[in-house]
Amino acid sequence: MAEERPKKQWIMNAFAIFSPGHLAPGQWKHPEDRAGDYTDLTYWTDLAKILEAGKFHGLFLADHLGIYDVYKGPGNSAPALESGAQFPIGDPFLLISAMAAATKSLSFAITASTTYENPYATARRFSTLDHLTNGRVGWNVVTSYLESAAKAFGLSEQIPHDERYERADEYLEVVYKLLEGSWKDDSRIKDAVSGKYSDSPASSFRSTHTIHPSSWCIFVGPTSIPLQHKPQSDFLSPSAGKNFAAKHSEAMFLPGLEPEKVRKEADQIRSQVVGYNRAPDSIKFLAGMLVIVDETDEKAQAKYQNLLQYADLEGAAALFGGWTNHDLSKYGEDEDFKFTGSGAIQSMVNTWSATIPGTDGVKWTRRRVLQELAIGGAHPRAIGSPQTVADILQKWIDVAGVDGFNLSYAISPGGFEDMIKYLWPELRKRGVFWDDYEKVGGSMRESYLGDGKGPRLREGHPGESYKWAD
Repeated sequence: MAEERPKKQWIMNAFAIFSPGHLAPGQWKHPEDRAGDYTDLTYWTDLAKILEAGKFHGLFLADHLGIYDVYKGPGNSAPALESGAQFPIGDPFLLISAMAAATKSLSFAITASTTYENPYATARRFSTLDHLTNGRVGWNVVTSYLESAAKAFGLSEQIPHDERYERADEYLEVVYKLLEGSWKDDSRIKDAVSGKYSDSPASSFRSTHTIHPSSWCIFVGPTSIPLQHKPQSDFLSPSAGKNFAAKHSEAMFLPGLEPEKVRKEADQIRSQVVGYNRAPDSIKFLAGMLVIVDETDEKAQAKYQNLLQYADLEGAAALFGGWTNHDLSKYGEDEDFKFTGSGAIQSMVNTWSATIPGTDGVKWTRRRVLQELAIGGAHPRAIGSPQTVADILQKWIDVAGVDGFNLSYAISPGGFEDMIKYLWPELRKRGVFWDDYEKVGGSMRESYLGDGKGPRLREGHPGESYKWAD
């Protein structure tokens, strides 16, 4: 009798943003929501403690550098501003020290752009945080996709897609040289007898990095890498984005409403990974998912209906405009989007019609489309009892071939607390979620890869080739 193979342990991230609303605009009005008070540091430290007590692998912080201003005409920021739809928004880097001080093992993935920020400054911020957190920091690399961001940084228009990725590739090469090639691993001597603190760095690069080597991780995701989510992402389609991900990423955030289509993207990227002399399993894939869970299906559905009362449809339209560059205000109130509008909209509606119960024969008006987007955005949803939600997640693991999830919320921290209370026991019963961190106090790479190979970059990763060699 063949020995039963151990089940794959899933990676479970909390997905959030330093803003009043992430993927469910308007929920800051909900009496149980604390995310609306996004500048209250105790909210973030409390959230970090909750996530660590619940054994989430990490907190994945989205970010963008502009405002969603496509809906109701180019440059119109009113819908996003009034609804709090990912605006106002703060710099996520500045949250990490406080949250790390309140925890020991929770990891943090921080979104930062390669398009508008200097690589020397970015490397310095990441490595400093990585030292202060004992290796619990990862970089969600993005190239930025909002026209408003380009203008905010003094450009007349956005840099073309493929050129952004060419720049990003060069940008990461510079960062690798700084972080891996400026210092030897044993360069921090701290020898009171000789009076020498560090060996003198002798980098071949023109600038020496300002701090000793650390163990930072690389994420790559759907928009312009690790982390926003456009339904028809300009990241996953063109070859420049896929090649960039296959070359650099250690974990990748994949968007998509249908697991079969996500599987095709993941398989294609895995095949490209081999072309960069990396193992096909050297990237962990995470799918986006909204989870609403309670004791029974009925209670979970009642929760969802309650959330809809606070939903801001104008905010949902603002987000959709930013993700897709489609202005839904151009369409009539009674048009059926199943038959009109762009191919991207029709594709999304057809997916919803096929996968959301009770939508047969529904007329997909603008209001109906926005209602679907209002809680969880363009991510799939898992709503129900622990058993129902676990079955949905298991299907994604099996069909999409992903390694885990970026789990978004409608209200916070309550949505995450519900996952810990109701869903985690069911996942542990099925043997797919850990009881504790891979190594308490360990690095992000050790927690996510679980291969026992320590905190530094793995052999075969392009950054590893820049490591100081005697």
